[in-house]
Amino acid sequence: MHLSLNAAERLLVEAFDMQLQCNLLPQNDGRCGWYDTLPQPPAATPLRGKAEADWVVLGAGLAGLAAARRLAELQPRKRIALIDARRVGFGAAGRNSGFMIDLPHDLASHSYTGARETDLRQIRLNRGAIVYMRDIVQRCGIQCDWQEKGKLHGAVEPHGIRALTSFAKGLSALDEPYHELDRQAMKRITGTDFYSAGLRTPGAVLVQPAALCRGLGATLPANVQLYEDSPVRDITIGAPHTLITDQGQLKATKMILANNAYAAQFSQLGLKGRILPVYTYGSLTRPLTPHEQDALGGEESWGLIPSDPMGTTVRRLSNGRICIRNSFTYNPSVSASANRLQRVRTSHCRSFEKRFPMLPKVDMEYTWGGALCVSRNGGTPFGEIKPGVFSAVCQNGLGLTRGTITGKLIAEYALGVESELLNDMLQQPKPIANPPEPLLGLGVRSTLAWKEWQAGIEL
Repeated sequence: MHLSLNAAERLLVEAFDMQLQCNLLPQNDGRCGWYDTLPQPPAATPLRGKAEADWVVLGAGLAGLAAARRLAELQPRKRIALIDARRVGFGAAGRNSGFMIDLPHDLASHSYTGARETDLRQIRLNRGAIVYMRDIVQRCGIQCDWQEKGKLHGAVEPHGIRALTSFAKGLSALDEPYHELDRQAMKRITGTDFYSAGLRTPGAVLVQPAALCRGLGATLPANVQLYEDSPVRDITIGAPHTLITDQGQLKATKMILANNAYAAQFSQLGLKGRILPVYTYGSLTRPLTPHEQDALGGEESWGLIPSDPMGTTVRRLSNGRICIRNSFTYNPSVSASANRLQRVRTSHCRSFEKRFPMLPKVDMEYTWGGALCVSRNGGTPFGEIKPGVFSAVCQNGLGLTRGTITGKLIAEYALGVESELLNDMLQQPKPIANPPEPLLGLGVRSTLAWKEWQAGIEL
């Protein structure tokens, strides 16, 4: 049989897409300290055999958990299936630094803030997420170290101080409160004199992200069936939609996508070439001894965001551990190699040593990676992307708050529930198309490397 060049190319593309559908699944990218320090969860319920539902939500991160819960609240008699390739809390939603940020947090910006109207919309959406999540955590008694104590921004070098000043000006223009901190004030809080200046904003919430996700999964409404350890290998869009896993088949009238960076592998969904998997990495120390905690001083727990978005995030936890987060890489395979994780761990150790020279023998017990889902213009494919298929993917680095509110609002959008927050969400731009590989990879990697170099000692 002879094929024309175009026909052969189409078959190659289809074969490559099918290979991606089999291979791009959440990996065990290192040992995630948030997840591994929790007790073992109860046994999973994988999808086995044939099942049907009125709704299926693909992906049990923050967006998927919020979408399934909100659908169940609005339609208590409907059957809702929530399906994930791994355990709840294992994926990217349980691998971040645990900041529910209420203020603008544009990672592509030099100082997080941007256009005034865009920032105001983001604040409303972020705070809507915190209000919704606070109610769930309190009502369901979820133990996730929920702390409403705000966040620090720390600066070291002159360019970091300039970014901090720019952020403060942006907050003033938005009429948002903040408290400026000099070197001595930063040391009183953090115990280290590494930071030249800082500021404190009151509205952020700190959580243990994997514990939050697991608590949300364990307290879902009765009409939600959670299927874990059930990787979806193929999707057929139709009436009904059909999802194929290793051991089963699920049919549902309507579907919500909440699988972020993994959504692009299913070319039939139309998201391929518009979203990007950018990895960031975290490490968690062993618990500090009482002597080490005395040597450090400062407050028992706090969370610090770098003034330069490419710098190092630090959290001191009330259990005596310290979390370090830095490094960004473009990983189209949506996985991180052992060599990459080892290099990141070395980088985290250097960042720790610079900040905490009084703790010379504190090792990193856990190091892990996790995928952010971003677009080149900060846009999101929110809405109905195919008949009966709704997208809640692409949180652009604000997974805890943006994932929560996107999941809640996509359920309301799909059911025709109107609100001011939904109007804010609908005003977000759509993701622009990416250039083809290898240009895309060259561009993203060079941009990340340049920005990290510019971060200097802030890293």
